[in-house]
Amino acid sequence: IPPRLYSIATSPNAHDGKIHLTVGLNTFQVLGQTHYGLASKHLIELSEGSDISFYIHKNNSFRLPSEEKDVIMIGPGTGIAPFRSFIAERDALGHSGKNWLFFGEQTFAYDFYYQTEIQEWLSTGALTKFNGAFSRDQKQKIYVQNRIQEHAHEFFQWLENGAIIYICGQKDPMSKDVENTILDIISQNKRVSKEDAISYLDHLSLENRYVKDVY
Repeated sequence: IPPRLYSIATSPNAHDGKIHLTVGLNTFQVLGQTHYGLASKHLIELSEGSDISFYIHKNNSFRLPSEEKDVIMIGPGTGIAPFRSFIAERDALGHSGKNWLFFGEQTFAYDFYYQTEIQEWLSTGALTKFNGAFSRDQKQKIYVQNRIQEHAHEFFQWLENGAIIYICGQKDPMSKDVENTILDIISQNKRVSKEDAISYLDHLSLENRYVKDVY
């Protein structure tokens, strides 16, 4: 079977000698029967102290910028994994750049991954801004793209001031919906066409200021 790649959710400067993964059990139906993802089920069934084989797959573009740069992190679900490592690393090293995290899941009570750490980072200032979207906590579903749109003007100001955007999580539909929202924000705030907004975002990509790790 093909390898399964998981983002590392730890920082070498904050979690010495440890590697954490953020794993959700993949559950799906085939002909009325429940099936599970091979890798996620295998990991969940491991007992403490078990040995596993793994390798490191480098992603040279999906990494932190220089310490003074601001970052916007969009990571619904298990897509939050690399951003936990980003914030922990910047906190441990005392980076001066601002950090804005968008996270989404189904419910606040049961699906708020790393809630205690996020609240602690907010209280200390390691995390500048946090916006959560818990889709099932109200009648009308709310997703990360809705939270981004709610803060459209400030989001655009961060971009104009040099912030880097990172997206991690499901490619379809999440990353596409988020990208369309960002294009709308660029178009509205710069008062340009959709085509010009696409060119603006393409330019950010070439400068490694718009980076995705989606699956």
